[in-house]
Amino acid sequence: MIDVQEIMKIMPHRYPFLLVDRIESLKEGEEIVGLKNVTINEPFFVGHFPGNPIMPGVLIVEAMAQVGGVFAFRCLPEEWAGSLVYFMGMDKVRFRKPVVPGDQLRLRCTLLRQKKNIFKMRGEAYVEDSLVAEAELLAAIEQKKTDKD
Repeated sequence: MIDVQEIMKIMPHRYPFLLVDRIESLKEGEEIVGLKNVTINEPFFVGHFPGNPIMPGVLIVEAMAQVGGVFAFRCLPEEWAGSLVYFMGMDKVRFRKPVVPGDQLRLRCTLLRQKKNIFKMRGEAYVEDSLVAEAELLAAIEQKKTDKD
């Protein structure tokens, strides 16, 4: 398990844009599962939508991508630590059910392909046992420059 403090050592995101609370499991080279607790205190609920709060779909995909970013960093050698991850694309995005305050998103990313520092993953978001969103995600990690470069 990876807690939020460890996630913040890996990922550059911070409140209010860090959308992963914990990593539950990680099988290097295969898949990762993370959690996002959805609360009424999220800043996006103020305007999406008053009286009927629903988590924006793009933020569900972003949460999947952040879990995928943790996965990608854990697949690369340690000298890549401190590098930046870039979300490059998404395909086959589908939203199945609304996500509301009180839900817990379980975010799973499965590696489809890796070529050096480019990762293609299948992302799935669940609330309990219901699939609420899915997408194919593409990410790249740009290696941090050192004094030697």
